[in-house]
Amino acid sequence: MKVGVISDTHVPTIAPALPPVIYDIFRGVDLILHAGDIVSLSVLDELRAIAPVEAVAGNVDDDEVLARLPFKKIIQLGNYRAGLIHGKFKIDVQKEMIGKEFDHVDLIVYGHSHTPFWGMINGVYFLNPGSPTDKRHAPYNSVAILEVGDALTAEIIKI
Repeated sequence: MKVGVISDTHVPTIAPALPPVIYDIFRGVDLILHAGDIVSLSVLDELRAIAPVEAVAGNVDDDEVLARLPFKKIIQLGNYRAGLIHGKFKIDVQKEMIGKEFDHVDLIVYGHSHTPFWGMINGVYFLNPGSPTDKRHAPYNSVAILEVGDALTAEIIKI
């Protein structure tokens, strides 16, 4: 299974639209995970034109997004349990605090910091795709591709 991972799109407050390259990067994915700060539900409609979407609300999402999406959820990806959350903590404690939000997961997909990360901490994979529209604390804009098979692998893709 190939999964496109995106967060912190901030459309239309930071960018007027999703960068067009996202459509190329996510072409052929089976699922898209959006880890919040969507701002407008129209972004999810655009992503659904590529593949089914699972999403959570973030800390700057509008009332319509907040009314329709939870702040966290569990998603089954093949044989793996994945926690999807936006996050709200400072970068230096973010992974530690988010890790406390889920029990018995193999992967936590998160956003908020706009800082891409892929790695294992205390036996759990953590994936932050960064932001495709706002670098904030990162040297580049990015999304990620997660491969789910016998193992979990991810690639951060600079855009």
